[in-house]
Amino acid sequence: MMQRAEARTRSVRTPGRRVLWQAIVAGLAACLVAAFTATSAGAAGQFGDLSGEAYDILAPGAEGGIVQGPFSDDQAKLYDKLTKLEGNVTLKKIKKYFLSEKFGVQGTPLRTEETGRPGLEIIRDSHDVPHIYGTTRADVMFGSGWVAGKDRELLLALGLGPAFAAADGIPGINPFGLLLQHRSFTPSAESVAFVAAQRKSLEEKGPEGEQVLSDLEAWVEGVNAYEATLGGKRLIPPVNMADAIAGFAFIGSIFGNGGGGEVQDSEFLANLKSKYGEVAGKEIFRDLKETNDPEAPTTGRTAFDYGEEPTGPTPGGLLVEPGTASASAVQAAATLKASRRKASNFLLTGSEDSADGHPLAVMGPQLGYFYPEIVMQADLHGPGIDAEGVVAPISPYVFIGRGKDFAWSLTSANNENTQTFLEKLCNPENGAVNRESKFYEHDGECVEMHLFDAGKLGPFGSEPEREVTFYESVHGPISGTVLVHGEPYAIATDRSTRGREPAGEVAFSKLDSDQVHNTTEFFEAANELETTFNMAYVDSEHVAFFSTGRLPVTAPGTNPNLPTLGTGEYDWKGFLPLAQHPHEVDPSGGVPSNDVFTNWNNKPAPGWGASSDNFSEGPVHRVQLFQGFKAGMTIADQVSVMNKAATQDLRAVKVWPLIERVLETGPAPSKLAEEAANVVSTWAASGASRFGNRRPKAAGAAILDAAWTPIGEAVLSPVLENLLPEFRGLIGPDDAPSSSGSSYDNGWYGYVYKSLREVLGETPAQPNSRPYCGNGSLESCRDSLWEAMQVAANKLSAEQGPNPDSWKAAKVRIEFGGGLAHFTMKWTNRSTFQQAIEFTGHEVG
Repeated sequence: MMQRAEARTRSVRTPGRRVLWQAIVAGLAACLVAAFTATSAGAAGQFGDLSGEAYDILAPGAEGGIVQGPFSDDQAKLYDKLTKLEGNVTLKKIKKYFLSEKFGVQGTPLRTEETGRPGLEIIRDSHDVPHIYGTTRADVMFGSGWVAGKDRELLLALGLGPAFAAADGIPGINPFGLLLQHRSFTPSAESVAFVAAQRKSLEEKGPEGEQVLSDLEAWVEGVNAYEATLGGKRLIPPVNMADAIAGFAFIGSIFGNGGGGEVQDSEFLANLKSKYGEVAGKEIFRDLKETNDPEAPTTGRTAFDYGEEPTGPTPGGLLVEPGTASASAVQAAATLKASRRKASNFLLTGSEDSADGHPLAVMGPQLGYFYPEIVMQADLHGPGIDAEGVVAPISPYVFIGRGKDFAWSLTSANNENTQTFLEKLCNPENGAVNRESKFYEHDGECVEMHLFDAGKLGPFGSEPEREVTFYESVHGPISGTVLVHGEPYAIATDRSTRGREPAGEVAFSKLDSDQVHNTTEFFEAANELETTFNMAYVDSEHVAFFSTGRLPVTAPGTNPNLPTLGTGEYDWKGFLPLAQHPHEVDPSGGVPSNDVFTNWNNKPAPGWGASSDNFSEGPVHRVQLFQGFKAGMTIADQVSVMNKAATQDLRAVKVWPLIERVLETGPAPSKLAEEAANVVSTWAASGASRFGNRRPKAAGAAILDAAWTPIGEAVLSPVLENLLPEFRGLIGPDDAPSSSGSSYDNGWYGYVYKSLREVLGETPAQPNSRPYCGNGSLESCRDSLWEAMQVAANKLSAEQGPNPDSWKAAKVRIEFGGGLAHFTMKWTNRSTFQQAIEFTGHEVG
C-alpha cells in the first residue's frame, strides 16, 4: 500500500534556519512526488494489473457539489471533443480525450486526502478521481463511503429519501423524478422497518451475504465520518443500513426493471378485438407487439426460450374492460412508464478478430447526463479487492468497471421481473362487492389488504406536503381498480426484487473481490444480480455476456402480455435458474464479423420474448448502427464504431432506403417534395450523421424530423384508424435526438420497415397478419408517403424558405439535468461512462 508522507513547516527565529528548513521541506516534497510517480508507474506489478490499453471517461466529471469547481466539468469537455471525430478516432485521440483506467495514480497526484483512519489512503489523481487503498477490506469500504460523502453529498441529500419510495414501490410516484425535482420524501417508521428487514436476503446467502453486510456497515461509517467533518454545514443526517439498502433499490428502479404493462396491453387488445373481432384483433396485436420477431437483432446466437406468448388457452390471463381503470391506476401506469429508462451499450470483439489476438471492449452505462452525475469514479485496492470504474454512491462497490484481468459492464435488459396481478375483490361480511372493497380472494380465502404507511412527500410548486399510504396484497402494491366482465378487480404490481433489494450486491462484491477468474465464475457472479441487466465480460482470451435478473417462472395458463388472475392458482412457480438465462462465450457465425457481441438494449437472444412494456424488439433496432467490424480490429477501430453510431440517425440508415424505393415507383406530387426526398437520400447515402451544420447533413435531418411521424401514421393508420392515438400511448412514433442524449430506442421504425418490405413484394421471416401501408396497395402506399413528404416540405418551406438544401434541423445540445449545471455539450448518443479496454494477460484462479 502506498504510504503517506507529511511535511510541516515550523516557525524558526533566524532567517538562515528558516531558509534551510524550507529547502529541506522542498526536497522532501520533491521526493514525495517522485515516490508517488514511481509507485504509480509500478502499479501494474503492485496490483497485478494485466490490462493493455485501458481508458475511461465520465461526463461531466468527478466533483458534484452545489458550488462547481474545476473538476465539475473537466471530463465533459473531453467527452464533448470526441463527438466531432465521429468514426475517425485514433489511439492518439483516445489518449487525449479519455482518462487512464490503469490501476493506481497515473502521473503526478493531485493531493492526498486526510481521513483520520490509519489504515486508509485516498489519493486524488489529476482529474480528482479517488484512488482508495486500505490495509483491511473494511478500510477500503470505509474509504468508498468517505468519497461518496465528499463527492456526492448533494446527490445523497437529494436521493436518500426518494430511495425509500423506490424500495417501497409506491404506486404513482417516480422516485427519480423526485430527485430531479429536488422534492423531499421522508420515510415513515414502517417504511424504514420494511427496508431494514431486507438485510435478511443477504443473511440467507451465508458468508457471501454476511460479507456484503460488513462492507455496507463500513461504508455507512465512512459516509458519516466525512459528514462529521462538516459540522453545521452538512447536508445529510447520519446514514444507516436502511439508507444503504434503499439506495441500492434506487438504481434498479430506474434501469433494472421490466414488465408491468399488462393492463395497458390488455386494454389495447380488447379494443382491437372489439373493432376487428376475436381472431383479427389478436393477430393485429401480435403484429405490433413483436414479442418474438425472428428478425430482431440479438446479442447472442444461442436460443433461450422465455416469455413467449402461448398458443393455447390462457384462463389465467385476463382481458380488462377498456376505459374502466380508476384514475389512480391510470396515473400509476403512466408514472411507471416514465420512471423506466433503457440505456447503455457494449461492443465486444473476440480474439479471432482482434489485431493483437486479445479481445477488445468498448462499453458503458448510458445513465443520462446529470449534475451531479448519479455515479462516480473510484479505484479500490485492499486485501482481495482490486477494482476500478464507477461506483453508485449508495454502495461501496465498483458496479461497472474492471478487475486485475477482466472488465465488465451493464446495459438495461428490460426483462420481465415485474408482473401485474388482478386481485378479485370480495366482501367477508355480506358478499356484496364494489371497487371500494379492501378484501380480495387468495387461496380460497377472503383476505384483507394491508395499509402501508410509506411516509411524507414534501411540497413541490403548488402541490402541498402530503402523507403517502397505499394498500398492498400478497402480490404487491395496489395502484387502483379495473373491471373484468363487469366485476371489480384490484391491480397489484409484483416486482420480484421488492423486499429483497440488497441481495444483488453479492454480484458486485464478487466482481470487486478477485473472485472472478473465468467466464464460468463470471456467470455465477452475474447470476447473483437480481435486477435485469445484460452484463458484458472481457478478459485476455474471451468475451461473454449474461442476461441477469430474478425472473419468475410463470404458471401454465397465463399470458405475459395480459394481467394475471391473482386468486392463487396462477402465482409464480419459482425463478429462472442460471442455465436458462441468455448467456454465451466467444460468438461465431455472426455477420459481418464472426467474433462480436453488441448490445444497445436489444433482445439478448433468439427465443427470448419481449416484456409486456416493450414494443421495440422488431427488425429495426439502434444496435444495428454498430457497423464497421473487421479482421484486425484495434481499440481505436472499436471506439470509432461506437462513436460513429453515436451521431447517426437510425431512421435514415435503416428505414429510409425502403421509403426511397417506394417513392421511386411513382412521381412526386411537387418539385418541392421531390427535392426534399432527394436531399434525404443524399444525406442517408453519406452516413446520416447528425453532427454539425454541414450540408446536406443538417437539411436531411431537418426533413426526416418533420416527415417521420406523418410517414409512420401513413403506414399504420389504414389498419389502426381511430385506435392509432391509443397505440401511441404504448409506443410513440419516434425517439429523436433530445437534450437528454439517448435516442432511437423506441419508435415505429420496425413497423415502417416491415410494412414497406411487404408492400414491395418481399416476405419477412415473420410476416404481418395483414398489409398495413396502403392496405397492401403499392400505389396507395406510395401516394400516402409522398403526401407525408409534401406536408413536411411545406412546413419547412414556410419556416425556412423554399430551398431544401438550406433547411436546418433544430439545434440539439445535451443539457445536464439537475438544474445546477451551467454547461452543455453537442448531442451524442453514447454511454455516460465509457470504458475502452483490453487485457494482455490473465491470472490463474
